[in-house]
Amino acid sequence: MSDVSGEAASPRSGSVRRCIEERRATDYRTRPWAGPQAHEAGKAPPSEGSGTARGSGWTYARSGVDRSEVARALAALVGAARYRASAAHGKPIGPAGHYAGLIRIGRETIAITTDTVGTKVLLAEALGRWEEVGEDIVGVNVNDLAALGARSAGLVDVILCRRPDPAIFAAIGRGLARGLRAADCSLLGGETAVVPSIVRGTDLGGTAIGFFPGRRVPITGARIRPGDVLIGLRSNGFHANGLTLVRRLLARARIDLGRPRPGGRGPVGREILRPTRIYSAAVEAVADEPGVHGLAHLSGGGVRNLVRLNREVRFSLTEWPEVPGLFSWVQELGRIAPEEMYQTFNMGVGFLVAVAPGQSRDVLVALAGAGAPDASPIGVVARGRGVELPALGLRYKGYG
Repeated sequence: MSDVSGEAASPRSGSVRRCIEERRATDYRTRPWAGPQAHEAGKAPPSEGSGTARGSGWTYARSGVDRSEVARALAALVGAARYRASAAHGKPIGPAGHYAGLIRIGRETIAITTDTVGTKVLLAEALGRWEEVGEDIVGVNVNDLAALGARSAGLVDVILCRRPDPAIFAAIGRGLARGLRAADCSLLGGETAVVPSIVRGTDLGGTAIGFFPGRRVPITGARIRPGDVLIGLRSNGFHANGLTLVRRLLARARIDLGRPRPGGRGPVGREILRPTRIYSAAVEAVADEPGVHGLAHLSGGGVRNLVRLNREVRFSLTEWPEVPGLFSWVQELGRIAPEEMYQTFNMGVGFLVAVAPGQSRDVLVALAGAGAPDASPIGVVARGRGVELPALGLRYKGYG
């Protein structure tokens, strides 16, 4: 099927065609909403821990991704898209602004989420390596399902490109296969759109669905209470977030991607390109434990993501592990303030589990048995609101 410009869109396996906005200009991770209340119209981030770094260092906004601008645009979109389908077509259920949308169909609750790899594809293009970003398509989506305790069931991918290159597509496919195997998830179909007037290279994304087996219910974070232990699982690096800022700094400093950074063991380009760590198996090992009160994927927004779980408590990150050298090196390149680093990147912790204090040891054992022996306590839940890293004097009021 072709549009008036002669550009082709080719659904695979009968998937429904859908409009996809070109996001190559930004790398900001937007999330599904459960209603207009999920986004506050025209409201810029608060001044305390706002992410506008003090001094002359680089910020995400300076690199071209302004969070307040994104919030205003999303508020306009959500405000205009107010239609709700009849009950015969399923019942959307809360909470607003979480990692995935939830819909009740008969007796089943289905979770659905969508995400892109963002401008990490430009790094893949520069290095001529596509398997890692193919794996990222899976990781960025199934990790959001895991943040509600959903078991991943299927994924559809979307590829926008200037022209379809069989070698590139094959490499993307190999990465997809690795990610699907790690998540125990099926590729159900997808969309390939050849749109040379929109994109100059290749853009990648996907949509994933999950479900809640047996008597499992969504783990929304509503049960998080003061005293809960916060357990962190390490990341593989930047994953697929903040790459607009990282790439800007690499270009500005004329970094040779084929050489190691100071303290690095291999080419820095390969180090940054590492695929998103997939936490599906680890979450499956603990999702049915009654003491697990909350789950968080620390993606775009960094530690601010914790506020999405519960706005009525304070997440006190008192034992943050040593930050990997890659993050510190990038911070030095751009003279980036700490508050900007922790609200833009995962800083070495890609996923978090909030657990009742009496069950944290059992959860740690279960996580270790499911491939996450690096999991460790990194903080506690306290009275108050927001997120804090006391050792650094950082405090964030909200997610936006």
